[in-house]
Amino acid sequence: MPKAHLADPAWRRSRLTPPVPGSRPRVVIDTDAANEIDDPYAIAWALLSRAQLRLEAIYAEPFSFAHRWHETPHLSRALGPFNAPDVGMWRSLEEIGRVLAASGCTDVPALAGTPGYLPAVGPPPTSDAVRDLIDRAMAAADDDPLFVLALGCPTNVAAALLIEPRIAERVVVVWTSGYPSTARQVNHSFNLEQDLRATHVLLDSGVPLVYLPGYHVGAQLRLSLPEMERWVQPCGALGAYLHTLYTHNPLWPLLGLPDAFDDNHWRGYSWVIWDLVCVAWVLQGDWLPSELVPTPTLDAELRWQPRPGAPWMREAHAVRRDAIFADLFGKLAAAAA
Repeated sequence: MPKAHLADPAWRRSRLTPPVPGSRPRVVIDTDAANEIDDPYAIAWALLSRAQLRLEAIYAEPFSFAHRWHETPHLSRALGPFNAPDVGMWRSLEEIGRVLAASGCTDVPALAGTPGYLPAVGPPPTSDAVRDLIDRAMAAADDDPLFVLALGCPTNVAAALLIEPRIAERVVVVWTSGYPSTARQVNHSFNLEQDLRATHVLLDSGVPLVYLPGYHVGAQLRLSLPEMERWVQPCGALGAYLHTLYTHNPLWPLLGLPDAFDDNHWRGYSWVIWDLVCVAWVLQGDWLPSELVPTPTLDAELRWQPRPGAPWMREAHAVRRDAIFADLFGKLAAAAA
């Protein structure tokens, strides 16, 4: 098969077609797993789906809420400084380990990512995760690309693209973040705004990109406490661990919420499990109805701007929420049986 080329529209359209169910695509997960409870849920679902996915490795991403410090001055005395990005990466690596342990998985490696965001100028940092991503991508056959499920800021992915640009022809990046590319809102999106150089590298690299907006799409993946108690908590060690994360959410203090809820707080409560969208797309593409659109760029205010003639990316515009949770709940139950 001739070598594909990033500028070939037919090749790009083929790359951006969802995997055929049953084809067992090669997958790695790139995650800031300690930032939010949705990452552990996505990791767990992928681990439960290895009859349908070849999950090869999980990478820890840096993260920090420091860039949002000005938004939460009321918490400054209570919480002290937010962790630095390198601390976030190590915390994420530890969280990946906890999910692997709860699932009983011993054969999927968890690797440390870059210790911080990309520098504004100069060469990118490397890491175990970046080197592993490059090695796995370069080993990919033309008809068997590596799908990179990017659940956090794209620092590891961008570093790998800068160090070895040839991987752009061997991977498909599936990234969740921000608003739809047609929206005019400022993209105050955690995955997008933390490491802006990495975001721009991803958008400008030409790598086949599946963009799954968090707002309006991923935001529909809400779970309530009754659903957790009925469908997740009884399902073995993994279900119990996911339930504990739900009822002891580390983001509550950052949002000014109490550490524990009484009945009044729980009444009507739900939480968004955003990052499931990336796993959903490689499992069953029609769970996320989508279309090909030109890859946009970001202006200085973090608003999407059209880029005529830019390479196509695939962008989701809806999500089949019930089908996604039915699959997750069914696999949790089967694994615990």
